[in-house]
Amino acid sequence: MKKTALLAAVFAAALLTAPARADDFPAAISVSGEATISAAPDLAQIDAGVANDAKTAKEASDANNAAMSKVLLALKGAGIAEKDYQTSRLSLQPQYGQNKSTGASPVVGFRASNRVTVKIRDVSKVAGVIDTLVGAGANDIGNISFEVTQASKLLDDAREQAIADARRKAEVYAKAAGVTLGAPLSVTEGGGPVPLFKGRMAAPMAAAPQAAVAPGEETLSVTVNASWAIKPKEQ
Repeated sequence: MKKTALLAAVFAAALLTAPARADDFPAAISVSGEATISAAPDLAQIDAGVANDAKTAKEASDANNAAMSKVLLALKGAGIAEKDYQTSRLSLQPQYGQNKSTGASPVVGFRASNRVTVKIRDVSKVAGVIDTLVGAGANDIGNISFEVTQASKLLDDAREQAIADARRKAEVYAKAAGVTLGAPLSVTEGGGPVPLFKGRMAAPMAAAPQAAVAPGEETLSVTVNASWAIKPKEQ
């Protein structure tokens, strides 16, 4: 009997000292809101390169330097500012053959390659720049990407729309539950948007009609999670 009475006393004391959950966690409605905004990109980036094969490392390197010089000169002639193109990769690698009688892999030559990344601040000129690169000797073009440079401002508009969407949903739930919304308790933004679209295009190896490039539109999206306190509906 004494043990049972002691357990009952401890349980009663725990109930009296426990915090009121209703006070710590006020009744609320929590929802998520979403918004998307589409915008035309205003910046393009192209990765272009030249590769040259020769019997010796010096011959391959010299040929590659001369080829890239022509490409850079062509970019300058096309009106691309020097700050908008930059060497992104430079390499010189041996090329191996195979000796069928011995199974060895002797060095039969060298390949030198040089790549440059070009920013184009007028996307309507992308096709023309590609043709310029190919005409100057670039034999590897890819990693074409488009970007909205004013994405932050556009995302602020989307955030306002996302909050409005969240409140609309909260009001629907409140009406269905027979309560009204009180003050907002919290607002957090979900996973960050990625306002960038990337695509690839294989460049022709010789002169051809102007390259077909479609920048399209970027879709910027925002998700917010919001909570509102609820209170009884006024009679």
